[in-house]
Amino acid sequence: MTIDQGKILTRLLEVTRSLDSEVDLESNFRSILSAAVELTGSETALLLEYDEASLNFFFKYVPWFHRESAGSATRIPLNGSIAGWIFLNNAAIVVDDVSKDDRHSRKVDELAGIAIHSVLGAPMVARGKPIGVLEVFNKREKYTAEDTLVVETLAALAASAMQKDILEKGILVSKEETRELDRLKNEFIAITSHELRTPLGLILGHSTFLKELIGSEHQEQVDAIIRNAARLKEIIESLTSVDNYQSGGALVRSRKVSIARIIEDVCVSFNEMASKKNISLKKSLQPGREMWVDVDGGKVAIVLSNILKNAISFTNEGGEIIIRGEQQPDYVKVSVKDSGIGIPAKDVPHVFDRFYQVEGHLTRRHGGMGLGLSVAKVMVEMHGGRIWVDSEEGKGSIFSFILPVHTVAPPPAPVSALTS
Repeated sequence: MTIDQGKILTRLLEVTRSLDSEVDLESNFRSILSAAVELTGSETALLLEYDEASLNFFFKYVPWFHRESAGSATRIPLNGSIAGWIFLNNAAIVVDDVSKDDRHSRKVDELAGIAIHSVLGAPMVARGKPIGVLEVFNKREKYTAEDTLVVETLAALAASAMQKDILEKGILVSKEETRELDRLKNEFIAITSHELRTPLGLILGHSTFLKELIGSEHQEQVDAIIRNAARLKEIIESLTSVDNYQSGGALVRSRKVSIARIIEDVCVSFNEMASKKNISLKKSLQPGREMWVDVDGGKVAIVLSNILKNAISFTNEGGEIIIRGEQQPDYVKVSVKDSGIGIPAKDVPHVFDRFYQVEGHLTRRHGGMGLGLSVAKVMVEMHGGRIWVDSEEGKGSIFSFILPVHTVAPPPAPVSALTS
């Protein structure tokens, strides 16, 4: 019986499409074997997968009515079998009369539950390497070149389905491992931050007390202790802020706050730092607009402080920084534009990631742990806002964030960038 070529192509197309629509590997194999039997006029078909450890094949998939006889422990040897020849030669084969071929074992008849008299098989190849064999059995007439092409095509689809399944399982395993590593990392950060608070508090308390007692000859040393202890405290607070947000422990105490006033206060606190580098710190605010929003003022001040500190750190002496505030009907936008060194294009999508460092040599020169911007992102998103950066290497950066006029919950999904 000859099947119209148009019907063959249509059936193969159906199987190909089913590989994307079917949700499990068994369904894909069922479609492939069904098409193999139908298009070649065979009695049955099976898939064999090669096991490198045992140098044997095992039944990867057989029709349901043969499964009891073809148990999972059943093996077909690589050497001395038709499947083995197909695998080793990476080529299709037709055996019209298996009784005249020493490579055929009657064990296959028993496992398949039928008396096999003819075989057509083709290798399943993935990335140029055979991984198994697709075989069809017992066509009433002789197998043709057209049958061989059909089986080779279906074997290729079976190999693709297997590879897809392996990749999907690998992705799931990787996701689970990533989640576990992230959990352990967060747990470590939480424990470490907690354990460091008490001794650090004692260091700050006693050094501040000693500063009032000792003479001027040791003031510089005590100031260094206080300054660096305060830096450690800032790092711990940053770690805790991110951890609390990710664990759901962060709280937002919203009230009506003037963003214009926050900008004024933060700029005053950074005037000295900017002056030491001869950086011009300018504000651009709409006259008479307080820019009232329902937010946690303390957290918004941290956001702007972290952005401004970052801008000053990465702006060369004699540069300029402009802090701009804009009132819109539904939100307030704050941006910090600097004339600094800018950010390489490859780093822009990651600048808000925790612990991410832009270029090792820049980190060594300017210091920091890569926490400031991640904390800023966390606190903006806690308010239902968004934060992003536009930057050109060598020309500076513009960090911007928007806050809804009224508190929005829950926070939106993070985004990597917005256009201003």
